[in-house]
Amino acid sequence: MSTAEQFHLNEVSPSYWRVTFDNGPVNLLDADTVEQLAELIERIENDRDLTVVVFRSETPGYFMAHWDLLTDPARVARMAPGPTGLHPYLDNFIRLSRLPVTTISEIRGRTRGAGSEFVLATDIRFASEQAILGQFEVGVGAVPGGGSMARLGRLVGRGRALEILLGGDDIPAGRAAEYGYVNRLVPDADIEAVTDAFARRIAAFDRVAVAGIKRLVDIATLPSDDELADGLAAYFATAGRPEHRPFVRALLDNGLQRPGGIEDDLGTAIAERQPG
Repeated sequence: MSTAEQFHLNEVSPSYWRVTFDNGPVNLLDADTVEQLAELIERIENDRDLTVVVFRSETPGYFMAHWDLLTDPARVARMAPGPTGLHPYLDNFIRLSRLPVTTISEIRGRTRGAGSEFVLATDIRFASEQAILGQFEVGVGAVPGGGSMARLGRLVGRGRALEILLGGDDIPAGRAAEYGYVNRLVPDADIEAVTDAFARRIAAFDRVAVAGIKRLVDIATLPSDDELADGLAAYFATAGRPEHRPFVRALLDNGLQRPGGIEDDLGTAIAERQPG
């Protein structure tokens, strides 16, 4: 059985690609996403003309909603390590952040959990007023595993990182821009044009200079592999514990992973859990 393509590539020019993510009605990430993203990253790494890649979505209301909670955990556990020696979920994000090309997230709609970890691994994040970001994992008893602690701490500072991670709430685009979670807020009607113009500007510059600047900024700002590996180990140790399964099941039964309702207001839904 063939796997549906999730990353649709438009080669605008030899130096500029646009990639549209498409996986179901709310754009969930799953094991197929991990494998397909690894293939895309390898292709980007090996292209000697490429300078900039824009990641986007055309799914109304959703950029990358979050990890698919119905994905087979055994399949995920069996995945072979990537080139960094780490699990491919984390390996993808490490390699994405260290690509010799500039990566830009054009965020329209909900981008939580694994989706947030994806955009945090890209270089630049432009968000429309329709964007909502967040790390809701604490609400289902898990530690985020894709690098959000390390990356948010560097981007927004310790206090705001803890506010985002421990609160587990939805972060509207305006507050995300104020905090530094995203680079800037752009009117939804303009975001595609603004992102495209910025990408074309970078694409026109010398690739060696662009890659050299990014490499030196990476040295100063990116977390180490060991720091990121600790986060993934904490995720595997905490996710899916039996005491939290009934609550996750209740979320799924009441509309999680389907458009509207809980999926649109997940930050509120996880806070309504009753103690005991």
